[in-house]
Amino acid sequence: MSEAEASALGREPGQTSFLSEGGTTLRSWLLTTDHKRIAFLYAAGITFFFFLGGVAAVLMRAELVTPPGDLLTADEYNRAFTLHGVVMVWFFLVPSIPTTLGNFLLPLMIGAREVAFPRLNLASWYIYVGGGLLTLLSLLAGGVDTGWTFYTPFSTLYSNSYVLLAAAGVFVVGFSSIATGINFLATIHLLRAKGMTWMRLPLFVWAMYTVSVVMVLATPVLAMSLLLVFVERAFDLPVFDPRAGGDPLLFQHLFWFYSHPAVYIMVLPAFGVVSEIIACEARRRVFGYDFMVYAMVAIAVVGFMVWGHHMFVSGQSPFANLVFSFLSFVVAVPSAIKVFNWTGTLYRGQIRFSAPMLYALGFVGLFTLGGLTGLMLASVPIDVHVTDTYFVVAHFHYIMVGGSVSAFFGGLHFWWPKITGRVYSETLAKFAAVAMFFGFNFTFFPQFVMGYNGMPRRYHEYPPEFQVWHVMSSTGAVVLAFAYVWPLCYLTWSLIKGPRAGDNPHDATGLEWQTSSPPPKNNFASPPIVEVEPYRYHPEGFAPHEVEQTHAPQVPQ
Repeated sequence: MSEAEASALGREPGQTSFLSEGGTTLRSWLLTTDHKRIAFLYAAGITFFFFLGGVAAVLMRAELVTPPGDLLTADEYNRAFTLHGVVMVWFFLVPSIPTTLGNFLLPLMIGAREVAFPRLNLASWYIYVGGGLLTLLSLLAGGVDTGWTFYTPFSTLYSNSYVLLAAAGVFVVGFSSIATGINFLATIHLLRAKGMTWMRLPLFVWAMYTVSVVMVLATPVLAMSLLLVFVERAFDLPVFDPRAGGDPLLFQHLFWFYSHPAVYIMVLPAFGVVSEIIACEARRRVFGYDFMVYAMVAIAVVGFMVWGHHMFVSGQSPFANLVFSFLSFVVAVPSAIKVFNWTGTLYRGQIRFSAPMLYALGFVGLFTLGGLTGLMLASVPIDVHVTDTYFVVAHFHYIMVGGSVSAFFGGLHFWWPKITGRVYSETLAKFAAVAMFFGFNFTFFPQFVMGYNGMPRRYHEYPPEFQVWHVMSSTGAVVLAFAYVWPLCYLTWSLIKGPRAGDNPHDATGLEWQTSSPPPKNNFASPPIVEVEPYRYHPEGFAPHEVEQTHAPQVPQ
């Protein structure tokens, strides 16, 4: 870098970024312990699995354009939606934000030079790849037809597909989540910069902390459940087989004890991303910072207690249904607090409708609608009516896909200049954000109508009266697919040809914006010292030139 370029970007002449400082060979990347490079490795993995799961979704939506099953057989359709669910849940949605944005930004946000266990961080990526390869092997061998939930006794007795390979892949990838969670917890506890107290942590760091607790405590339950499926199917040991005294509902209890907290593994990181974006783009401090923190902690705790609302029609006692219904309404309270606080942050803000802000606002809208329909499903009479219909499919996708993916894309755009040192076309990015919001609603809102009117899920044939809704859904899926592929194009162009970004193009606060773009290998030239809390913006907003002088954490030279 020339002296003129370095001066323009606020860097020392000759300063290099982590992209070149650690070496440029394939070996240097595959053996790296730099948390920022490992984030890139994870990004490559989840991008591959995202598009693999998307291909399965395209096959399903193409099949459902017409009422008769004229593209896929019933068995092929079962394998397609199982592939879609398994890949999207465990190989994209669960690891997406923590392993990419979390890995890259967490040490920067707390003023650390690295995560607590760099080698464990790299090992977690190899474990993730190993689990993915096992799952791909099951696909190449013929696929799985049990559904992504692996319900017994179908997965243990009746399925003729490659259940053991797919279950082994999910079992292995769980250890990657546990390793990541342990690493983040140790990093936040032990490596915070001087002055970075608990109630000065950015909300994204709090999100990573709470989701790490959930990953470490919940994932072993899934691992044990799948191990029992493996043992029963491979060795014919009667664990879930009712003919030999087993209990198939035991698997449902174990599976949903993990899988409902897994919903918050997908959503809690999105809360942190959206909080960072809204605070910056509204030029306001986060409204009710303390309540936002307590809400995330409450979601993580109460989320372990509501798994039974997935089993209202399984035959559990009416009293258990009542308890789980009540707790499901309770967990909605901290979620609503976050929506109200984001609204309070926007109130009287100097809002900039940038691409990240459009993604964040899209998240708030989709998450709110998904949450309201979740309250409907928490009511036993309504849940009994719509169980196993497209209503549940739509609700799940509004929370998991519409919410989490919107937040992931918003965070990717927001921190893209910091990650790569390049800027993208704001116009193209805004177009993609709007297309994603409308494409998603055209895809999944008709499914609420279908489901409430009795259209069951997981059928490749259906009565003709539902065709108009399926055609609307498949048309919206085309728009949504474009909205997902389009950012890959202009972000790739930005990475290669995009103009250079300054160190703080958003005029944001936070330690990650006080180092160069992209950051050097060790993040900071000297250990930063935090002297003021994050988000302490003036209630009436502020001029951009005031940020660094008055509100940014002070980093000694």
